[in-house]
Amino acid sequence: MTLDKRMTTQEMVAGLQDGMTLGIGGWGPRRKPMALVREIMRSNLRDLTVVSYGGADVGMLCAAGKVKKLVFAFVSLDAIPLEPWFRKSREAGQIEVLELDEGMFQWGLKAAAFGLPFLPTRVGLGTDLAELGDLKTVQSPYADREVLIAMPALRLDAALIHVNRSDWRGNVQLFGADTYYDEWFAKAASKTFVSCEQLVDRIEDHYPDDAHANTFERCFVTGVTEIPCGAHPSSMPPLYGPDMKAFKAYADAAREPGDWSAVADIFVASDADAYLSSVGGREAVMNIPLAIY
Repeated sequence: MTLDKRMTTQEMVAGLQDGMTLGIGGWGPRRKPMALVREIMRSNLRDLTVVSYGGADVGMLCAAGKVKKLVFAFVSLDAIPLEPWFRKSREAGQIEVLELDEGMFQWGLKAAAFGLPFLPTRVGLGTDLAELGDLKTVQSPYADREVLIAMPALRLDAALIHVNRSDWRGNVQLFGADTYYDEWFAKAASKTFVSCEQLVDRIEDHYPDDAHANTFERCFVTGVTEIPCGAHPSSMPPLYGPDMKAFKAYADAAREPGDWSAVADIFVASDADAYLSSVGGREAVMNIPLAIY
């Protein structure tokens, strides 16, 4: 058995199938595995259930007709509050949805990671989310007898995650202040495909001072591939910020008539190298300033 988990993006996408439940890491316009999403866009995959704290990943997949159902807590580009291509798809009734509070969403990933059918939570009580999502309640077996929402596990067939650094065995390092829930996507999934800004030899030998950045263990990683600037146009702290010029052009293209087929080549391109060249190359991306929140 080899520990070498290096794969191409094409091999990763070949490991996915129609109808899968696909978790996408990152957060709105931050740290999205956009190069892997674009590889899916170039494929024939369809009827996906996408689970995401959504950004342009969700919008593009919806616009291209890849999504059957979306499980989400929000779909936003931050400065552009509502992702425009997602909005078009939802308003047209083209996708099924399960809308969750951010905490409910997190609890669903954790339930899947722990191998549990659900986790009890107060999050969502007193809202329409539980009723709209057909979520059940449970009563505490202890003296308090409190009624809680039973948040079902969000089990993933596969997860896509973009990290700062990985070695060929799948040891990852993820920097920045907003790493949030990527570890739970990895642990909730049967397979996890990781793209990275930098692929190195043995992380523990060469970067011991960054051991704290290993947010999930290599046993959860199925494959890894090096794609510099692979999060663009989303951000990848501390290397580059969100490309708001690119996001604005992307949002403007969604205005009526908003025909995705007419603009898909601009936002997807034929391959990763062609895409990077189209946005000015690596130097241009690395010079995008970090956002201040």
